[in-house]
Amino acid sequence: MSTDLNPFFRHIAACNTATLPGRRLAFHLGAAPAGWVMPELVPVLREHGMTDADGVVTLSDPSRLEQIAQDMARQGVYRSHHELFDVRTDVDAPPVARIDRGALPLFGLMAQGVHLNGLVRRADGLHLWIARRSMTKRLDPGKLDHLVAGGIPAGHTPAQALLKEAAEEASLPAELLAHATPTVNIRYALDRPEGLRRDILHCFEIVLPEEFIPRPADGEVEEFSLIPLSEAFRLVRDTDAFKFNVNLVLIDLFLRTGLIDATTAEGQRLRAGLDGWRFFAAPATPARG
Repeated sequence: MSTDLNPFFRHIAACNTATLPGRRLAFHLGAAPAGWVMPELVPVLREHGMTDADGVVTLSDPSRLEQIAQDMARQGVYRSHHELFDVRTDVDAPPVARIDRGALPLFGLMAQGVHLNGLVRRADGLHLWIARRSMTKRLDPGKLDHLVAGGIPAGHTPAQALLKEAAEEASLPAELLAHATPTVNIRYALDRPEGLRRDILHCFEIVLPEEFIPRPADGEVEEFSLIPLSEAFRLVRDTDAFKFNVNLVLIDLFLRTGLIDATTAEGQRLRAGLDGWRFFAAPATPARG
């Protein structure tokens, strides 16, 4: 099915709009590089005891970050999500702090989430379960989404977060979810109104029995639909119907199932684009002049 792949590259570009460092200053937790902050935020950070020298903003005691973020929310600097995420300096590093999810982009801190492709093999071909996001969602209300997707809360592994989200969003029982397999990690660095998103998506896949029907359980999904994978291909290629980062996970699925030829030069470029910010996983300390 893959002929002109240019429409797919626009989704890669849309999720990698951040130029690092750009105008941003490096943000360190103790001695470790952790994120990026805009210069306009520095006066607020100084009020909370952070230092600013040689192009680096430093919080010497990372354990204070959670409380500082709570105080900043009360100041109206950002809108709290009332959900804590672990703060890591690299994807495989242990957590060094916790912070409200809504504050992650302010500091350009790495965030992690899970996405699950729910597939069904039918006589007429491969189908995909998709969700329509609730109109009350803060981000991308009404957009199409995966069967299961969500952030990884503090203290959770990707597998634990997937189990939690699967039950809450799709009423997917643990005994079925046990058949899910990890596929790929997708990275991007994106400028959003709320700040810099440096995200890692831990992607999983499951082939579900035809008789399973997902049901919304927590109010975050309006409805579920089962569509041919070829229709998902068309929607990603021709529209912006899906939530912005879901397009990337589906591009990976198309590459793995052959809807996009992964052996061509363009297919390889798409694959490389799904690892968008791997060279910026930890900001370097600026050279001293």
